[in-house]
Amino acid sequence: MRILGMVSHTHDTGVALVNDGRLEMVLEEERLNRDKKTKRFPAMSLDAAITERGLSIEDVDLITMPWHIPTFLRTLTWAIARKFPASSNIVHMRAHPPQQNQLFRGTRYLRKLLKEHFQTDKIPPIRGTGHHHSHAAAFFISPFEDATVLVMDGYGDDASTSAYTGSGNRLERKWRTNIFNSLGILYTVVTQHLGFQANRDEGKVMGLAAYGDSTYVDAFRDVIRLTKNGRYEINMNYFDFDCYGLARPMKQLFMERFGPARRHDEELTEHHMDIAFALQAIVEEAILHVVRGLSKQYPSRNLVLVGGVALNCVANAKIINETDYDRVWIPPNASDTGATMGSALWHYHQVMGNPRTFELKHPFYGKEYSDDAIRSALEDFGMEFKELGDAELCRTVAQDIANGKIVGWHQGRFEMGPRALGNRSILADPRNPKMKDTLNRRVKFREAFRPFAPAVLRERVSEWFEIDQPDPFMTIAPMAKPHAKSQIPSGVHEDGTARIQTVDRTANPRYYAVIEEFEKLTGVPIVLNTSFNRQEPIVASPAEAISCFLRTDMDVLVLGNCYTCDHNQQSVERASQRFELQTA
Repeated sequence: MRILGMVSHTHDTGVALVNDGRLEMVLEEERLNRDKKTKRFPAMSLDAAITERGLSIEDVDLITMPWHIPTFLRTLTWAIARKFPASSNIVHMRAHPPQQNQLFRGTRYLRKLLKEHFQTDKIPPIRGTGHHHSHAAAFFISPFEDATVLVMDGYGDDASTSAYTGSGNRLERKWRTNIFNSLGILYTVVTQHLGFQANRDEGKVMGLAAYGDSTYVDAFRDVIRLTKNGRYEINMNYFDFDCYGLARPMKQLFMERFGPARRHDEELTEHHMDIAFALQAIVEEAILHVVRGLSKQYPSRNLVLVGGVALNCVANAKIINETDYDRVWIPPNASDTGATMGSALWHYHQVMGNPRTFELKHPFYGKEYSDDAIRSALEDFGMEFKELGDAELCRTVAQDIANGKIVGWHQGRFEMGPRALGNRSILADPRNPKMKDTLNRRVKFREAFRPFAPAVLRERVSEWFEIDQPDPFMTIAPMAKPHAKSQIPSGVHEDGTARIQTVDRTANPRYYAVIEEFEKLTGVPIVLNTSFNRQEPIVASPAEAISCFLRTDMDVLVLGNCYTCDHNQQSVERASQRFELQTA
């Protein structure tokens, strides 16, 4: 039973191909079309998942999409009716929810686009799956036989927070909030208020929070009110997003309490950092309150976190440390990047009743490029390179990192989800106290307050960080131990946390080997890891990796077994010209 999950005309457009409950490919269209948060029809992802693999759309038995449009339209009608006529602004493109009208047209419109793309009338049946059901279905590929599942995002087709219990191949939703009682929307509108881009820069605000203090924390407790039985309420006396969406989300009371909105080009001040601190602190309190309520209500000691709010890695660490759950698991694509996958899994297990046979142990379900494609790309850019055997390659790269060099690392199939996890990564030395600033300034060209992830050998994680469970998907930011703060200063954030990635030998042997060799040289079983990009989606192809390398101050580029340090002027100019044409 091959199921194609897909979504189009909303942020995080993409596809997932699931065969008998096992992942074959999970692709975000932005990685291939190079348009961040693209809303375009996922033509390139469909070609990569179907046509380029020798399949046809007729080899697919069913297509699922992670929205149940009739439910969404009923919810939208309720939202408009409750505060009409002001609430009619919700459906405008500048408002929240930000779906384009084409999404509302549902399966019939999607079928039309698929017929045009594949040039055939033989399109499989298309089924819409509830948005939170699609998120919750990550449980089916978790390591748990039973779990409580908490979905928290901006909004779904009928909720913003949902609680499920999972056992075997069954999920049952226990309760939900309405779409406006949303920690995700709250985080988004405050992100926008602080001068950042909504639905894109929430992670920046989480990083900025570490630089603030508690000035506004007490005041912010009136914004999110904690209620009985592990529930919360957003105080809408502060907000108008239920009428005007993102066009005018704040009421005057918010401005009176917390100040005017910051322009995106305005200097960040302590005031803005303090607002970010308060937002993060009170959202953490609310999440912990909900999780503790779930712990009292449902017996499983396993917790699955899904939805965009589950990318709040600082809050996730506090769940581990400050609640009584034994294990917490978050998939690498907890946000809408994983909803296509979830819609297919929901149908295969929940609707069809099929047993579970697959556990997600690594995130590498993207596209892969051959050795010939790598060589061809390097030659096309006019670069000199050499090919090394696996052992020599890992030793050489580890020595480069220990010598202070910055390495672009491109291997195998690319990762699913928003974070680079060892196949499309930039690697550096966390011991160098200047490395964080160097990466932000020379390579990433981004704000100085943005942190980087320490990638640590799985067996050694508890020696360096206050955690003793695996986190292969970079979803948890525990406190660093005192010696880690001094020994890997560029891997520890301002507040003493570290967004770690545990690296398992069996999941990614080559990446593991580099870190292992680095430990032999330095005594530190950790390298710094950040996504392989520069103000763009994470690179997918060898050509994109080469272009990024040549447009930054990285020192070394590794593509498969090909190794180069070549920054010759002609290649650099070629990369710049091609990038300008691509982004024109």
